[in-house]
Amino acid sequence: MFSLTVRRNFMIAHSLPRAAFGPAQGLHGATFVTEVTFRRRALNDDSIVLDIGEAGGVLDSILERLNYKNLDEHPDFAGKLSTTEALAQYIADAVAARIRGGKDGQELAGLDVTLRETPDAWASYSLDFGAR
Repeated sequence: MFSLTVRRNFMIAHSLPRAAFGPAQGLHGATFVTEVTFRRRALNDDSIVLDIGEAGGVLDSILERLNYKNLDEHPDFAGKLSTTEALAQYIADAVAARIRGGKDGQELAGLDVTLRETPDAWASYSLDFGAR
């Protein structure tokens, strides 16, 4: 299995209004280092997993909708908790929807999104696109 990873940062504000989140119940900010890894069983005709510029551009377009936003007011998170895990899934689903439309995207085996909230804590979400 081959992989290509692109990395970006984004910042959000949000609250997690449940007792399980302790002080994070109140409005607070978070800065995430976002890594998206694209997986492919065989390289394409250009001997790559995916064009790095295309991969980064797709991630940029998804994060632009989140960066510097209060997720408590974001329509995509209405009535939902915007935990690190939920954000990883949201980003993975959005990237998959954008990337799978292209020729190379059709050949991808899957992708993984990792959100690093601190150097010591992160969450990930994986999507497998099934056997091709």
